[in-house]
Amino acid sequence: MERLILKKLLDWKNSPYRKPLILKGVRQVGKTWILREFGRRYYENTAYFNFDENEEYKQFFETTKDVGRILQNLILAGGQKIVPEKTLIVFDEVQDCPKVINSMKYFCENAPQYHIACAGSLLGIALAKPSSFPVGKVNFMQIDPMTFTEFLMANGDENLVGYMESANTLEPVADAFFNPLYEKLKMYYVTGGMPEPVLMWTQARDVEAMQQALSDIIGAYERDFAKHPDVSEFPKISMIWKSIPSQLARKNKKFIYKAVKEGARAREYEDALQWLVDARLVHKIYRSTAPGLPMAAYDDLSAFKIYLADVGVLRRLAQLAPTAFGEGNRLFTEFKGALTENFVLQTLVTQFEVVPRYWSRINPSYEVDFLIQRENDIFPIEVKAETNVTSRSLRKFKESFPDQVKLRVRFSLDNLKLDDDVLNIPLFMADHTDRLIGLALEQR
Repeated sequence: MERLILKKLLDWKNSPYRKPLILKGVRQVGKTWILREFGRRYYENTAYFNFDENEEYKQFFETTKDVGRILQNLILAGGQKIVPEKTLIVFDEVQDCPKVINSMKYFCENAPQYHIACAGSLLGIALAKPSSFPVGKVNFMQIDPMTFTEFLMANGDENLVGYMESANTLEPVADAFFNPLYEKLKMYYVTGGMPEPVLMWTQARDVEAMQQALSDIIGAYERDFAKHPDVSEFPKISMIWKSIPSQLARKNKKFIYKAVKEGARAREYEDALQWLVDARLVHKIYRSTAPGLPMAAYDDLSAFKIYLADVGVLRRLAQLAPTAFGEGNRLFTEFKGALTENFVLQTLVTQFEVVPRYWSRINPSYEVDFLIQRENDIFPIEVKAETNVTSRSLRKFKESFPDQVKLRVRFSLDNLKLDDDVLNIPLFMADHTDRLIGLALEQR
């Protein structure tokens, strides 16, 4: 499979300011595969060390901080040569090895000629602990589930990818491309972007194997919940996780603790929810009171929405059968368009540095699904699961903040068009949001 993060890894390899790399990402998202593939393509060899399979490797980091000795021990134990600049050293499953993470400081300072990449599935949680962390001595990179573009490439649809990438005007997408893209997007809602389910579908067209792969991934996540240092948090994490489809099924998708358990209070469940956020299994999107900078200054910390890291995992967790794939727009509208919102958020998180927010008002109720920051501008985004695109909330947002709104963005199943200051992006072009906003601003 072709993953777009390979280009970022190559930039890291060639950077004169390169430091040891920490690659973060949820379990089963393809961290190990991508590092090995990167080593295969761009290095003479890859020296791979897995600290889960070979716990004895940890001792090499506990007895010394001398980088030369650590490398000598690893060469002897692993039976692999390690040559500066020519070998990619991969330390995998390092989340339970604080000494390995800490040693990156000494590799950075004393042996910058060695190219080192660390990976681990719960690294976000390990890094949230206040242990001695090599601040400023490592580069970070995040690998997310496969985007719709990567899914198309895995499915052999390079012509569709090329068509979208070459769109440099806001002209409607021709039917010859629109209809296949629409059908492929439905497939993506079913499989999601985790590499194994994508492989089962794109290579074998095996729906049962794809369903099983998603079930196995969810099972692996649920087993990870037990790794919280406080055992009493385990059932709480599990209850929040299982409540997410029902939270998203409501018209008002604001997270409600009572939907987790009757009588539940925020202070009892905050730590459990934060664990899921640190593990990056979920995205937490705060309500914003106004489109100002920095965005965090306008957060209403008492109101937020929760989305899953992957739309396919959400579909499986909600126990929505893949047969909805064949039933017109049903997949887009199923449980109040939650899959569609989750999909759009997934693509926005990979394109924009600042985590999106949302905006709402009550009496009468208005809600703009997302606010994104692009450079120093904030854009309101509305997500419509169908072609019904009356945008009263977008209109209200512009009335409320007339001077701050350069452009309003709507995702729907309508075609690409710029209508005054409303840019309509077909859902299947969500990966191109940043570029399309740029085109719209130029045109206006």
